[in-house]
Amino acid sequence: MNKEKNVLITGGSQGIGKQTAIEFLKNKYNVIITSRFEQKEKELIEFLKLYGSNVYFYKLDVTDENQVKNVISSITTKFGKLDILINNAGISLSNGLLTESNTSDFEKMIQTNILGSYYCMKHALVYMEKEKSGSIVNISSIAGLRGMPYSVLYGSTKSAIIGLTKGAAIEYAEKNIKINAVAPGIVKTEELQKEIATGEVIESTAATIHPTCTLGTTSDIARGIYFLANENNEFLTGHILNIDGGYTAQ
Repeated sequence: MNKEKNVLITGGSQGIGKQTAIEFLKNKYNVIITSRFEQKEKELIEFLKLYGSNVYFYKLDVTDENQVKNVISSITTKFGKLDILINNAGISLSNGLLTESNTSDFEKMIQTNILGSYYCMKHALVYMEKEKSGSIVNISSIAGLRGMPYSVLYGSTKSAIIGLTKGAAIEYAEKNIKINAVAPGIVKTEELQKEIATGEVIESTAATIHPTCTLGTTSDIARGIYFLANENNEFLTGHILNIDGGYTAQ
């Protein structure tokens, strides 16, 4: 098993994380998924085994540093090494004006989006440094690249992800560890599809934010994540890959 490549995907039970798991399974990786929701384990693994049998699940709340440390330690003990970390776990809890927002929502987003990514990077890098090899892909957002109304709090946490990515990429560049990020546009995840179905979101209106006038798919983002994580990209680090239907080209 040590000869095989191992990828850890946080928040992998749905949306971009779930599709990213499929992308790596298709490419013969051992795929280790974490989620806060332990009850999803059986259903998730049964579904993912349609794409490959090398799929494993760990319950993890990324806001708890001790949990992060213990899970990553368990993974490296079981699999021998951790080749790739995909920091996908994230939440968005506010879509109103800044003055109408709840401080508690912002605190929760900071804990999950920023600190959760930081904890996972911190403890994964310890093992990657020993192996003198590794790749990390963080998930940012177009809201972290451009000011977006009604997404100030979420956008600020995703902007922090860019800072973590670029700074750490430089620190570990000479240690053969690549650290990059993806900045998706609006993606048609399961959650967004529910909002479209209930009429809370009008798909055609949401799509017009992108010059393509379409929404992204989870496959679009998963393919980008796989590209950044690929061990053949030896000269690619500190990069933010915008997968946004042309949004940031405007």
